[in-house]
Amino acid sequence: MLTQRIAWILWPAFLVACGMEFVFFSLFDPEDLSLFGQPLEASRMTIYSVGFFVFWLMGAASSYLTCFLQRSPWEVNRCPLPATERPEGCPKREGPCCE
Repeated sequence: MLTQRIAWILWPAFLVACGMEFVFFSLFDPEDLSLFGQPLEASRMTIYSVGFFVFWLMGAASSYLTCFLQRSPWEVNRCPLPATERPEGCPKREGPCCE
């Protein structure tokens, strides 16, 4: 399940990063970009690469947030401990749900 979720996050983010790279660098020349008022002292290829990974990171953050928010109540509320190892006073330690 973890591998599937990672694929759900990274693959759409990769596709979005490809599209954003194409659109952004079609409109802006890497040699004309500046950071905090200073021109970037890097080659075009470096700027393209860093830009791609920044776009991929932003897409991955968006996809991760989507996966995080779509979890079912069972996934959010389940206890990772077996019933016998839960602390004293835990309502899920005893009862019909733990037999």
